Amino acid sequence: MEIKIDLPPDLEQSLMYRAAQSKVSLQALILQALRQATQPTTATTSQWSELVLSYEGTPDFPAFEAYREELLPPREPELF
Repeated sequence: MEIKIDLPPDLEQSLMYRAAQSKVSLQALILQALRQATQPTTATTSQWSELVLSYEGTPDFPAFEAYREELLPPREPELF
């Protein structure tokens, strides 16, 4: 399929610069952006890196839940 679009000059320059920096063709860059934009978003998609997700903590440090009872309850908002 072939699609023709007219880009504003600033967007065209930005895309050309990005393609050159990434060392990919302009077409490849645009296809990549379109694929990314059309991927379905799911609740399981995480923005955290694998390093953060795999962190297990320090064994000698108490779990956060151990302090849960010491936390103050949230304040009720004043309506009037």
